[in-house]
Amino acid sequence: MPFGQTQTPIAGAGPAPAAPQSALLGFMPLILIFVIFYFLLILPQQRKQKKQQAMIDSLKSGDEIVMLGGLFGKIVEVKAETFVLEIASGTKVKISRSAVSHKVQ
Repeated sequence: MPFGQTQTPIAGAGPAPAAPQSALLGFMPLILIFVIFYFLLILPQQRKQKKQQAMIDSLKSGDEIVMLGGLFGKIVEVKAETFVLEIASGTKVKISRSAVSHKVQ
C-alpha cells in the first residue's frame, strides 16, 4: 500500500461484541462464596454461642464449673451479671458470667 493511503476495514472482520451479562450472573461467584461462608463458619458459631449462653443461664448455686483460665469452683451465689465462687474452703471470688467455660459433670 502506498504511503498516505489508509486501509478500509472489511465489514464483519472486527472483534465480535461481547454479549451483555446479567448483573446477577456477575455477582453469582460472590453470592456463592457468602453462602458457603454462612453455612461453614457463621451458622455453626451462632449455634455454639446459643448453646454456651443457655448453659450459663441454667447455672445455679451448688453447680461446679470451670472458668476460662482453668480454675475450678463451686457456685455459692448467682447474681445478674456475676457469680460468687468458692474455689477453696473459705475462699470466695466474684467472676463475670462470661468467664465460665463449662459445667463440671
